[in-house]
Amino acid sequence: MYTIIKRLEISASHKLTINYKSKCQNLHGHNWIIDVYLGSEKLDENGMVYDFTKIKQEVSEILDHKNINDVIYQPTAENMAKFICDRLGNKCFRVKIKESEWNTAIYEG
Repeated sequence: MYTIIKRLEISASHKLTINYKSKCQNLHGHNWIIDVYLGSEKLDENGMVYDFTKIKQEVSEILDHKNINDVIYQPTAENMAKFICDRLGNKCFRVKIKESEWNTAIYEG
């Protein structure tokens, strides 16, 4: 099995609609650190699992410097991780999102 990991940083805003009082209900921003894990039993015709540049494009173009509420319903770190994994397809098996130094979410598909 071949595995690649791409680390990205995106800056974006979001707010959460939750059923308790929280400062996260207000529009605010983060610099998210995202680790994307992709794997394959064999390499493509270019000798790759997935092109690193394409990973960056697939994630950054839709999320970086955006209001993530316009892209993902209820953009928690957990939902963002699943969204990214789904967007990258069946080779993506894990996405780790670090919202801050103390808050990380992982989705494994």
